[in-house]
Amino acid sequence: MKLVRLLANLGYGSRKQVAQLFREGLVTDASGEVLYADDKVEHADVRFEGEPLDPPQGLILMLNKPTGFTCSRKDVGRLVYDLLPPRFGVRNPVLSTVGRLDRDTSGLLLFTDDGQLLHKIISPKSALAKVYEATLAEDLAGNEGELFAAGTLMLEGETDPLEPATLEVLGPRHVRLSITEGRYHQVRRMFAAVGNHVETLERVALGGLTLGGLEPGKWRLLTQDDINTIFGTL
Repeated sequence: MKLVRLLANLGYGSRKQVAQLFREGLVTDASGEVLYADDKVEHADVRFEGEPLDPPQGLILMLNKPTGFTCSRKDVGRLVYDLLPPRFGVRNPVLSTVGRLDRDTSGLLLFTDDGQLLHKIISPKSALAKVYEATLAEDLAGNEGELFAAGTLMLEGETDPLEPATLEVLGPRHVRLSITEGRYHQVRRMFAAVGNHVETLERVALGGLTLGGLEPGKWRLLTQDDINTIFGTL
């Protein structure tokens, strides 16, 4: 693939804009030698303004999503994509969220341009644990853990019971809940079903992957070891 097309696909600009970057000497190899648009250089050896290029197709990154941002490009207002470098929004193939967190939910959110990996993570067959911490409006009654673990809880408007979920009590109104499904507003509706209300909700882990100290609003690229960690609990 020509370097012009490579950088354009990575979102560094249109082909015309990327061609101008070459003319300005902003694209070099690892040693600092200026590259030209028709040069043949390995992806890993190309630098833009002295920095390595973003990964090719197969990129996956983790964002610590703050509240107040939505995951759908069709929504009006602040989007999670606004928290990423603009070039990530125009990559080809497109970068998409792996599942969604609603506007009022914070925490671990993944993005990828790898369709197979995306479907593997969200597939019900993978049964990946999604771990949330929640604060509640009312004190726990004491039987929520048993109800959630039974695999018989029905959500309003649904006909199939939920898969068993694991509840860890951190305080009278503070819990950690691990679920393997991703039904619409599932955690909030689970507590509504037992007469409570979720006030704050954060996803803290997906499979074996945690935020690992990543600050709200910040993101980082995942390594292959990180990706393996996601599935390490299967």
